[in-house]
Formats: sequence, structure tokens, C-alpha cells
Amino acid sequence: MRLFKFLSPKPTISEKDITTGLRWLTLDGMVSQGFNSITTSGILAAYALALGANVSQIGVMAAIPFLMQTFQIFTILLVEKIRRRKVIAIISFFAAQLVWIPIALIPFLVLTPSTKAVYLLLGLLIVNGLFRSVTTPSWNSWIRDLVPQQILGRFFSRRMAFAGVVGAVFSLGAAFFVDHWSSVASVDYRILSYTFVLLFGTTFLGLASPIFMSLMPEPMMQPVEKHVMSLKQRLTAPLKDKNFKKLVSFLLFWNVASNLAIPFFAVYMLTRLGLPLSWVIGLSIISQLFNIIFLRVWGTLVDRFGNKVILSMCASLYLLVILGWLFTAMPERYFLTIPLLMILHVFAGIAMAGVNLSVSTIGLKLAPSGEAVSYLASASMATNIGTGIGPLIGGLMASFFDSRYLNFTFTWVDQSGTTQFPILLVNGLDFLFVIAFITGLATIGLLTSLREEGEVGSEIVLSSLLNPSRDFSRPMSSVPSLDFFNDFPFSYLKRVRIPGLDVALGVTIYQIAEIARMAAVTALRGRRLTQRLSKILERDISGLSKSREEIKKHGVEVSRQAARGAMHVVEEKSVDVEQVEGAIVTSVIKAVTRAGVDPEDAILGTSQGIIEGASETHSDIGSAARKTAEVVAKVSKQVHLSEESAITKVVEGTLQASETIGPEAFTQVKQSLSIQDGSCKIMPEQNN
Repeated sequence: MRLFKFLSPKPTISEKDITTGLRWLTLDGMVSQGFNSITTSGILAAYALALGANVSQIGVMAAIPFLMQTFQIFTILLVEKIRRRKVIAIISFFAAQLVWIPIALIPFLVLTPSTKAVYLLLGLLIVNGLFRSVTTPSWNSWIRDLVPQQILGRFFSRRMAFAGVVGAVFSLGAAFFVDHWSSVASVDYRILSYTFVLLFGTTFLGLASPIFMSLMPEPMMQPVEKHVMSLKQRLTAPLKDKNFKKLVSFLLFWNVASNLAIPFFAVYMLTRLGLPLSWVIGLSIISQLFNIIFLRVWGTLVDRFGNKVILSMCASLYLLVILGWLFTAMPERYFLTIPLLMILHVFAGIAMAGVNLSVSTIGLKLAPSGEAVSYLASASMATNIGTGIGPLIGGLMASFFDSRYLNFTFTWVDQSGTTQFPILLVNGLDFLFVIAFITGLATIGLLTSLREEGEVGSEIVLSSLLNPSRDFSRPMSSVPSLDFFNDFPFSYLKRVRIPGLDVALGVTIYQIAEIARMAAVTALRGRRLTQRLSKILERDISGLSKSREEIKKHGVEVSRQAARGAMHVVEEKSVDVEQVEGAIVTSVIKAVTRAGVDPEDAILGTSQGIIEGASETHSDIGSAARKTAEVVAKVSKQVHLSEESAITKVVEGTLQASETIGPEAFTQVKQSLSIQDGSCKIMPEQNN
């Protein structure tokens, strides 16, 4: 029927379709997060406590949505058979949102507080989770084909930032409403505040999400293979991919470890610390604010340095946050409780921004395009199983440790008597924080063997984050008290080893790109462009690291970013693009090889950077590829390589970079280099 034509997948997706789809996807994220801020935050935990739930039941409640996601394995075949991901996602998600209406009406259906009310809540959450399990695989596969790979980090960081703002507004508004209602209503009617909040959220946010989803275009799924795999084969295929299996293992154990503690933060503040709901939500707003601020930072770094290093660093930071909760009560609230809670929520927001962003994009990046449904379903299942098991174990542990405590006391004994100073009291939920921290450290070690294309060491990212602080301090260096910032030995930070991290010494890749751009601009002012650019690059790249081994280890990435950054000089006016491209290729290869980079790595990285830089500056990619091959053929002997070996690296680098940009760029490069059967037929031009 033409009426429902908008639900049909499109054989081809235009740039306009993608732009429109991303706009609706952003709006969907905003209303979804607005509703999720009500149904997955401290508000739902407070509602469950008002219904009569205990700590173990809170753990079960937190686990249900994620354990239900394991049923998505049956949706994989449904998606492959019907091949209408949009229809499946919208219908199932709409049904899931409707379930929140009877959840909100529980006080009208049964006596509260009571065991029956808690069981009804848990039962309805199971139904909601089942519908959501149908949504997830179809949604993941759909979005994987809609969002261009090269902007995954930037787009999702922007989407999550907008969604975070909406979530903060609605969650804080809901919390103030609940506190106000509780202060003016009688005891019997206080629970109705949660009913009104949930009904409002469902009507104006929850049901708006499927509407926005329906306006997003769906690319047609790739043709079915002649040999149709069984459900078992589809489920085991990702696990036979050794690299993807490592990601699945990390997602499983990380979510078990972290969710031993995370679901109980709100309960801890409401019960142990005695904070009002508005304070609990207000602190979560602080976390969301810094989450939003750092989403853009992490999004840029994810696109530049890869997901793995950001995930490792942010996961480690979050574990330190979990451990910090031990000191919020000594053993009850004290004068440092609120300041410490604020600090913990600040760093929690920073850390979770990186964790959530990198987790959401690393699976999309590592999943083969033809098998996205099963691969992404496996990653999602691992995440949800871990997130479901964690609260269950945490709830049981909380009940076990509720009547137990561990007291650390400093005792001073002298002739006048004995003096004791309490240092730390671990009690109840405190044990969960310690256990989560220890198990989390072991889990991060699983990331060390995961391989991601273009990955770099964490020190490269740390250096990029530290460089702005140095730039900030330079204008004030004439003030003696502020010399500390300039003179602070940041190299000491490299010696700090966080257990479980694969820390590799390297150079600042982001800084290299900027140095190369500025060097190219400076060199343009002179007559001998190549010679000046080569000298500047060699000096500055070598100056980034005291060890040639560090530069050599990251040779491809150093060369790539140097060439990529220098290519932005073509944005200057009155520039002969071809002359500049040739000078950049020659200069970068010479500079990085003199700095310690292997010649083959130098050519490979330079070729990648030229194509990426050409794309970013809207230059002719095909012409850039051909010019790179011509210049490399001329300089190959100067770096002690045969012309054939050098051209092979050019082909490899230009094809890799163009394939990431898109099919059109890939075709341009192949045609420009006359590549047939993997070999390059180009005849480099002779010197004039």
C-alpha cells in the first residue's frame, strides 16, 4: 500500500536521505534519552522502593531489561527472513513503550507497598524487555547501514550530547516534582507522583520516539547469500572471528564487573546517605553535564585514534570512580560527603562518555558489513548478559554483606591511654564497590589483545589532552607562580601504570597533524618549498619524542597524520595544488625516515594521509593518488627502496584510505592508478 511506502527500504540512499535520516535519528535520541532518564535513573529505583522492594529485588529489577535482550537471538532469523528492519523495529519498540502505562498505574491496581506490587512491576518489566529484544538487532543493523563509517564517532558524540541535555532537563524536572508532591501530599498519595511522571514521560517522550524512527530511511539489506546459514551458524560466526570474540568477551565481563555497583548508586544515596531524590538526580545532572562536554572530546579522539585506547582509558577512570564511593560515608554522611559526591559524578560523566561512545562504535567498526546483524547481535547480547548478571550478583552480595562490616582504625597507645581514629568502615554496599573495582581491573586486561585498525597507545591520547594546558600556560609564564604549569614534568605521567592498560610509548599524533599544517603554511612563504618543509617537519617530529624507537613504533600513523595535516595547506589561496602535493609527499617521507621511521611505513602512511587530506580539503582524490605514486617512484632510491616496492606501498595506502572514505573515492583511486588485479599499471612521469 502506498500509505505505508515510507516504511519500505530504499534500494539506494542519497546524500539528502542520509542527512535527513541523521536529523531524525538525532531527534529520536533526544526523546528516547528524555524518557530513559525517567525510567532508568534513580526515579525508577525510588519508585520500586516506594512499592516495597528490597535491595535484592532492586538488583533483579536492574537486571531484567538486559537479561531479556538475550532473546534477540531469535530475532536475527526474523530480520534475515522478512528483511524489513524498520518495520520490525518500530512495531516492537512502540509495543515496549506502551507497557510503561500499566507500570505507572500499579498503585491503582494493587495495594502498595506490598510484595504483589513489586512482583507486578518485575513482571511488566519482563514484558517490556521482551519487546525491546525484538527491536535491538533490527535497529543495530539498520543504523549500521545508515550512518557513514567515517563519521561514526563525531555523529554519535553529537547525538549523545543533545540527548544528554534533554535527559538532564526531564530527569531533574521529574525529581523536583516528586519531592514537591511528597512534601504536600498525604502519606497514602505520595506514591502517585511516580505515576504522573511515568504517564507524562510515556505520552510525550516514549511514544514520540517510534514516530521519529518511522521518518528515517532504511537502506535495503544486502542480497542473501546462496548458502543460508542456520541460527547456530549465525550465532557462532562472530565467535569464530578471534578478534571480534575478544571484544565480545570484554563486553561481557566488563558489564558484569561495573554493574556490580552502578545500579546501586542511587539506592546508596537514598538509603545510606539519606539524600532527597532531587539531590540524587541533581548529582546525576552534574555527571550528564560533563558527559556532554566530553562527548565531543572523545568523539574527535575516537575518529583520530580508534575506539580501543579511549575505551581502555575511560574504563580505568570509571573504576577509580567506583572505588571512590567507599569514602563518601565514614560510616555516615560527613562534611566531605557532598563535595566528594560531586567530584565522583564529574569524573563518572567524563569516563562514561568515553566508554559509551567507544562501545557503541567499536562494534559497528569491527563488524563485517555483510554479517552486521549477527555480529552486532553477539556484541549486544554480551553487553546485556553482563549488565543483567552484574546486578543479580550485586543484589545477592549486598544482602550477604548487609550485616557484616570491615573496620580500619588507627590506634595510638601511650602512658596516658589509648586513642583511636577511624580510617575506613566498609559495610553493606561498600563491599560491592571494592569487588567491582578489583574485578574491573582484571577485565580491562582483555582489551590488550584486541586489534583495531589505526589503533595507537594511550599516551598519544594523554599527550593530546595535555597539550592545551601547556598552550594555556605559556601566555602567563611571566608570572612566577604560574611557571609551575609550564615546568611541570608531564613525562612523569607516562610512568603511572594503571593495571590492565596496554600503555605504549608514542608521539602525539594530533599534534603532528597540526605541526605539519603549520609547517606547510610556513614553507609556502619560501621559494624552496620541499627543502623548507622537510627541515621543519624533521625538526618538530623528532622533537616530540626523545626516543627514535617511539617514532619508529608508530611510523605509519606519524607519516599519515603528517601528510594529512600538511595537505590542509591547499585551503590557502593562490596555491598550486599539484605542486604542493608533490612537495608534501617528498618532504614527509624524507622527514619521517630521517626521524627513524621505516621507509615502507613512511610511504604507506604518507599515501594514506595524502588521500585523507585530499578528501578533507575537497581536492581531487584521483589526482592526489597519481601524484603520490609519481613522486614516490622518484624518491624511492633516496630512501633505499626499489621502485616496485615503493609503488606497492602507495597502492596499499591509497586504496586503504579511499576505501574508508567511500566507494566513489575507492573507484577514483583505482582508475587513477590504473589498478588491475591488485597491481599498479601507472607509468610515472619523467622529470621535466
